[in-house]
Amino acid sequence: MGNANVSNVTIRPEEAEFFANLAKDWWNPKGKMASLHQVNPVRLQFIRAAIDAQFGTDARSIRPLAGKSALDIGCGAGLVCEPLARLGGDVTGVDAAAENVAAASAHAEQAGLGIRYMAGEVGALDIGTFDLVTCLEVVEHVADKPAFLADVAARLAPDGLLVMSTPNRTAASRVLLVGAAEAVGYVPKGTHHWSDFVTPEELEGLLADVGLQITERRGIAWRPGKGLHLAADEALNYIVSARRA
Repeated sequence: MGNANVSNVTIRPEEAEFFANLAKDWWNPKGKMASLHQVNPVRLQFIRAAIDAQFGTDARSIRPLAGKSALDIGCGAGLVCEPLARLGGDVTGVDAAAENVAAASAHAEQAGLGIRYMAGEVGALDIGTFDLVTCLEVVEHVADKPAFLADVAARLAPDGLLVMSTPNRTAASRVLLVGAAEAVGYVPKGTHHWSDFVTPEELEGLLADVGLQITERRGIAWRPGKGLHLAADEALNYIVSARRA
């Protein structure tokens, strides 16, 4: 829309190509994207609580997104889109890599889920606004973060809910998320560039610049015996909800 002229290049081409090469393996819980399968339930726990808080839905309801639209930006092969559809949402997934969208569409069709998938940059697609926008583990891959977040905000309905997660830029994340995780194969080499990570304070400022305020913030931490979980510890990764200020 207004930022379409810059948004076509917010995702670096080599980043889109990198994830496209992984598309065929996205849905293998023991494959190269195993880390996403492990973090997904934690992210969805946060998203569900944020939905109930924003829209006043009953925590016991199995379809809290019934009658609502949802957009997942940087959807990959649909690991978040499909659960959102099962929560009753009218779901659209957008990804810069056409191969990911193809993998997502095929998987949703097999699952009998009617999800709309589109390849491209969110700012260049005329898709209107949504009650829920999710953007998980994406902003760290974006070259022009202010332009990208302006496009994200433009997709949010006036009373809409935004949920974002991203690695924190800390000494711990440099060692564990980039160095050790790639060394042991927990994430594919080249997944993360530490200098592109955003701190919670930086993200709060970037969102404020596009008229959004953070309403909830939690760390995604890991510990032996418990695995990944929501916590006060934001040293590695964090997830936020936001709405129009």
